[in-house]
Amino acid sequence: MTSVPSHCPYCALQCGQWIDGDGGVDAREFPTNRGGLCQKGWTSGALLDHPGRLTTPLLRTSRDTPLEPVSWDHALSYVAARLRALRAEHGADAVAVFGAGGLTNEKSYLLGKFARVALGTSQIDYNGRFCMSSAAAAGNRAFGVDRGLPFPVTDLDDAEVVVLAGANVAETMPPLMGHLTGRLVVIDPRRTPTAERAIASGGLHLAPVPGTDLVLALGMLHAAVVDGHVDADYLAERTTGFDDAWALAAQWWPERAERVCGVAAADMRTVVGWLARAQRRYVLTARGAEQHAHGVDTVSAWINLSLALGLPGREGSGFGTITGQGNGQGGREHGQKADQLPGYRMITDPAARAHVAGVWGVDPDDLPGPGRSATELLAALGRDDGPRAMLVFGSNVLVSAPDARSVAERLAALDLLVVADFLPGETAMAADVVLPVAQWAEEEGTMTNLEGRVLRRRRAMTPPSGVRTDLEVISGLADLLDVKGFPSDAEEVFEELRLASAGGPADYSGVTYARIDAGEALHWPVPGEGHPGTPRLFTDRFAHADGRARLIAVDHTEAAELPDAGFPLRATTGRVLVHYQSGAQTRRVAELAGISPEAFVEVHPDTAVRAGLVDGDRARVVSRRGSTLARVRCVGSLRPDTVFLPFHFGGEEAANNLTIAALDPISRMPEFKVCAVRLERV
Repeated sequence: MTSVPSHCPYCALQCGQWIDGDGGVDAREFPTNRGGLCQKGWTSGALLDHPGRLTTPLLRTSRDTPLEPVSWDHALSYVAARLRALRAEHGADAVAVFGAGGLTNEKSYLLGKFARVALGTSQIDYNGRFCMSSAAAAGNRAFGVDRGLPFPVTDLDDAEVVVLAGANVAETMPPLMGHLTGRLVVIDPRRTPTAERAIASGGLHLAPVPGTDLVLALGMLHAAVVDGHVDADYLAERTTGFDDAWALAAQWWPERAERVCGVAAADMRTVVGWLARAQRRYVLTARGAEQHAHGVDTVSAWINLSLALGLPGREGSGFGTITGQGNGQGGREHGQKADQLPGYRMITDPAARAHVAGVWGVDPDDLPGPGRSATELLAALGRDDGPRAMLVFGSNVLVSAPDARSVAERLAALDLLVVADFLPGETAMAADVVLPVAQWAEEEGTMTNLEGRVLRRRRAMTPPSGVRTDLEVISGLADLLDVKGFPSDAEEVFEELRLASAGGPADYSGVTYARIDAGEALHWPVPGEGHPGTPRLFTDRFAHADGRARLIAVDHTEAAELPDAGFPLRATTGRVLVHYQSGAQTRRVAELAGISPEAFVEVHPDTAVRAGLVDGDRARVVSRRGSTLARVRCVGSLRPDTVFLPFHFGGEEAANNLTIAALDPISRMPEFKVCAVRLERV
C-alpha cells in the first residue's frame, strides 16, 4: 500500500512519519527524530478509526436536552442564524473564537481572518496562551523576535553542556533526547526521567522550590559576574542593559538565593563554570520556567545569564525555548492570538493593519483592536460585558484552562457554544453544537515546528463520511454570513497567508508547497522564493533596530499563592510519557491508557504520612478553588513541600480544578506551576 510522508500529530518536534491509506503509521527519517518515534507517535494511527469518532454534527436547542444528530446544512444554518442574532443584539464582540496551537498554519490564519472580517470581533485567542506566551514575550523584548529555537535541533548534537530549565523532554518529547548526548543540567522540582539522565551524564539535577526559578537564575548570574565568567567583549559589542540587570542580580549572591530557592550555592557556581568553560553550550527553557505569574521575567533571567556568558548567536552555542504543541510556533504567528495579525505583526501597528487589510480587501479601520487573552476571555463568557457565544477549534478548555470549575460555569452561561472536534472531549460534550472535523492524516496543510521550519501535512486517507475539514467549516460559516474570501482549499489559503505575512517578522512569502515537497528545509523568515530560509537567527545581529540584544532588569516576585496552615503544600503540574495535553486523544488509545489509566499525585513519603496516606491510597488534593481525586504515589526524591499532578485527566481528576488564574502582567500566562494545596484521605 502506498504510504504518504507526513508528521506526527502531537508535539512540536513534528517527527517524520509514513502514513498509509488504512491509517498505519511508521517512523520516517527526519532531522528531529532520525527514524524513531515515541509511544504516542507509534500509536497515533489508532485514533483514525476510533469507535468514538465524531462523524455527524450534533445539536441541542437547550442545555437540559441531549445532543442529537443533525445534517450539516441544519447545523451550520443554526449556528449562522444564532451568530447573526447575538451580534445584532449585543454587538460584534458578543461572539468569541478560541483556537489552538495544534491547528495548521492555514487554519490558524483563516480562523483569525474569520474572527476579524466575517464576525468583526476582537475576542479571539487560543490555548497557546497557556503554553508559549511567556517565552514569546521574553524573546521579543530580548532579541526583537520570537522563534522557539533560533537554530536547528541538530545543532544540539555535539553540545558539551545543555541546561534545561523546566523541561522534562524524556517524557514530553523523547526523540529530542537523542540530540542531548553531552552533560545535562536539569532544573525541576521533581527528579524526572530527564533529571535521571542528567545525573547519569555527569551533570546535575537542581530542584528549586516551585515558583523560585527566577531566584536561581539571578543567583547564577551573580556567580557568573563574581567568578569572572562574563564575556565582556560580547556584552559590549552585541548587547545593551547589562548594568541595569546586574544592579538587581548583585543583590542575589548564591548563598542568599539558596535560602529562597533551595538549590545549593555550590551547585549554582558549578553549573555556571561548566557553561563558561565549554565551547558548545546551550540554555533551553520550557513550561516549568514559563507557566508562572512572573514567567516572562523568569525567562528573561535565563536569557540574561545566556547573554552574560556570550551564548546567543554564537556558532555552537545559544539560548532557545522548547515549543510544546505541534504547531505552537506557527499557531501564534498568523493571527489567532488576541493581539497579533499574520506574519507575527502586532494588531496595534498601523502599518501592519494596513498591509493585512490590503490583502483581505477591507478598510484597516474596520479591523478590531486587541481582545482579551485566553484566561480573561474565558472568565468574561456570559457576563454582561462579555461574549454571549464562543466557537472553539481544537481546544479542550474544560481540562486545559486554570480554575477549571470556574471555566465550566462560564461555558454554561453562554447562549451558544460551538465546538469543532473529532473526538467527544469534555468541552465538546458541553457544547450546544458539535461539528465533526478531520484528523491530521485526512487533510492537507502546513505546520511550523520548534525550529521555525515549515513542514507539509499531507492527506493520506479520506475522512469518514459526514466529516469535514476545519477549513471547510470556516468557509461554510463565512458563506452563510454572506462574507466572501474564505477558501476551503489548504494550498489556496496558504498562498494568501504568504501575501499577508510578507515583510513581517515571521515572513513566509518565499515558502511554497512545491519547495517543501521538493525537500527544501525552509526555516522562517523566507522573504522571497529565491531565499533559502534562515535556519540560524542572530548570527550577525539581533532583530532590534540597533542590532543588539537587551538584558532586562528583573527581580524575584513571590508566587501568587503561598502555602499556609490550611494549605501547607505547593502543587505543580506537568505531563507524563504516554499522554498529551488534555488527554482527549491519548486517553482513548488503549495501549497508552493502560499504562497510565488514572490521575495520580506524587507525594514525598513523609508528607504522605503526615496526611494519613500510604502509597496506593486515593486522596483528595484540595485548593482554595476546588479539589482533585488522585492515586497517591510516594516518591522519595520529591521535595517534602511539593506535590505533583499530571494535567491530562478530566472531571474530578482534573489537575486544573486546583490551579489559580493569576496571570503574568505581560504575557497573560496563568500560574499553572504553583498553587497552595492540602491532602485529604478519601
